[in-house]
Amino acid sequence: MPIRFSFVGKGGTGKTTLSAILIDFLIHKNKVPILAVDADPNFNLNELLGIEVETTLSEVRESLLKSEVPDFMSRYDYTEMKIHQILVENKYFDLLVIGYPETSGCYCPVHSFLSTALEKLMRAYSYIVIDNEAGMEHISRLNLTEMEHLIIVSDASIRGIFTAGRIVDLTKNLKIKAENIWLVVNLCPEDQKDELEKHVKEIIEKKEIKFLGFLPQDATLLEYELKRVPVFEWKSKLKSSAYELFEKLFD
Repeated sequence: MPIRFSFVGKGGTGKTTLSAILIDFLIHKNKVPILAVDADPNFNLNELLGIEVETTLSEVRESLLKSEVPDFMSRYDYTEMKIHQILVENKYFDLLVIGYPETSGCYCPVHSFLSTALEKLMRAYSYIVIDNEAGMEHISRLNLTEMEHLIIVSDASIRGIFTAGRIVDLTKNLKIKAENIWLVVNLCPEDQKDELEKHVKEIIEKKEIKFLGFLPQDATLLEYELKRVPVFEWKSKLKSSAYELFEKLFD
């Protein structure tokens, strides 16, 4: 079975950036093959990975809802075929983008086909990295609810840290099972660490989660993103610091 890492956090905390850096870290450590899953409706993980996306899982879902299945195929075979068609394949990793939210209609049978096909697909990989929306409804509806590592990303604010605590409660409501739940505080100025540490300690003790660490602000990030430099080519303080934290996931 693959080892699954799932990033979650409110918008702007840097969870997509950290998802991309983790993929780069796994490749650097020769921990492949990897399936990257962009489960945020506002998907842009592909941009950090330097690849283009043409079709999303949402479009497959809508075609199933509209019964656009050829007569000579079962709905499951059609679903499995389409998922393989929309995979963006690379040497060390493949990318699957879930896409936009659902429109009106009954999706229960559709979710059954999709979740079964996704479960089969994932067995072909050693590692899976999922970039989630804060609410995680996408992976809950697709029954992708078991993982080894759930990493909650907060910004360097007291409000952000307490929001992380509410995300822990949400995972329980959605019946998401994680062997390890981690908190990481991103974009943290050096002079704020001491002040934030006591609030971090309060949350990890109250919610019974683990603290992965603080990650620094990094001015080079904006330049890389403006120039659309893939994460694999970054030379940054954030990336090297994230590498050090990700080592903990394998201790």
